[in-house]
Amino acid sequence: MSFRMNSVVHVVTTLAENTANPTNPDQNKDLELGKPDDTIDYMQRAQWLRASVLGANDGLVSVASLMIGVGAASSTMKAMLVSGLAGLIAGACSMAIGEFVSVYAQYDIERTVIEKGNTDDGDENKEPLANPWLAAGASALSFSIGGLLPLLAGAFIKAWGVRLGVVCAVTSLGLAIFGAISALLGGAKPYKGSLRVLIGGWLAMLVTYGILKFFSAVLHVNISSSG
Repeated sequence: MSFRMNSVVHVVTTLAENTANPTNPDQNKDLELGKPDDTIDYMQRAQWLRASVLGANDGLVSVASLMIGVGAASSTMKAMLVSGLAGLIAGACSMAIGEFVSVYAQYDIERTVIEKGNTDDGDENKEPLANPWLAAGASALSFSIGGLLPLLAGAFIKAWGVRLGVVCAVTSLGLAIFGAISALLGGAKPYKGSLRVLIGGWLAMLVTYGILKFFSAVLHVNISSSG
């Protein structure tokens, strides 16, 4: 009898608590799975995140390293600008083609899986197929935006030392910003993303400058120009 009374009291108490604090069934399901209502699916961001923010980082590092490397063998402004412009165009085209081929392979896989009927969900539940054209355009555009920063930074500075310093400073600032954005969009701490990208960019510029300076000294290469 005591056991039955305790059971009845427990049931009544539970019903009272549920009545006082109503919850959504979907919310209960999320709580059971350990997921909050505002859970962000970061995997859905992977494709465009890679093609945009990381493309801008590549543009910054590639163009800045190329300009600094040429600056190690030449003190002229024109040589650095021409090399930076060539790196910008070539890099944007390379990024676009590489991203197009990569994402198109993903598109083919997704289409094959759907055609074979391995996904039995309705059409409304199917994930959209990868878009290689969109990924290629985003990659080329972001690379160009990133590469324009060091290119424009050194466009109007004639003094060789000041030009190199400004290119390095602007590139470092851009890397810190893009690294923080990348980390935030990926759900990580922004300072870790900035530090990681900054160290990588500094190493790339330092190695490029050191190697080009060494070979220019050994081979007695000095790109000269009137401007």
